[in-house]
Amino acid sequence: MFDTTLVTFTIDLNLLIMTKKILSALILLFTLLAASAQDWANIKKYNEANSKVPLPATGEKRVVFMGDSITDFWINNDSSFFSGKPYFDRGISGQTTGQMLVRFREDVVNLQPSVVVILAGINDIAENNGPSKLEDVFGNIVSMAELAKANHIKVVLSSILPAFSFPWRPSIDPVLKVKTLNEMIKDYADKNNIVYLDYFTAMADARSGLPANLSKDGVHPNLEGYKVMEPLAEKAIAAAMKKK
Repeated sequence: MFDTTLVTFTIDLNLLIMTKKILSALILLFTLLAASAQDWANIKKYNEANSKVPLPATGEKRVVFMGDSITDFWINNDSSFFSGKPYFDRGISGQTTGQMLVRFREDVVNLQPSVVVILAGINDIAENNGPSKLEDVFGNIVSMAELAKANHIKVVLSSILPAFSFPWRPSIDPVLKVKTLNEMIKDYADKNNIVYLDYFTAMADARSGLPANLSKDGVHPNLEGYKVMEPLAEKAIAAAMKKK
């Protein structure tokens, strides 16, 4: 006679084992997501590099570049710009101004630079972390500038680079928001004796976008794009150094 009890027991046991495996996988997934959420600003990215940065030498004019992917990719596209200079690239791809503000002390203030060059805002406009009011984006940029000034760091506030569209957010039209936020940044810089670094005017095409000769995707500069930015950045850094 066929023992149906044994078959039922085997099926139940297999189902129990499968359920435990699924639960274990879900627990692991939620643990990883929770760990990621706890480091929303990705402070850990530069932890090791920052720990190896010595105190500034006497007379050293250290500069930190704070930003998103445009800053993050800069050193890989043109390492010669950073080589042999006390320049530190602290860009993180995809970041919004709120994330940069959270890590500003670790990645800028604690390195004790003479100058910080802040380039931020395009990912807020792209809604990488959801919709944001321009006033809030601007407020985050101002907060970074004020935190730097409170720690005796000279500030360079960069315009957002031109962008006609976002490949990863095709439904968003960034042109007017980029123009408006740049006007807000420039007005604040002018009123607070801060150097404004105008990348936009030097790089925008007739559509107020980033032309093909300066970018492959219309958002991130290629080597030629960075070559346009570099002398502008150097001039702004020199001007900031002279500020009192």
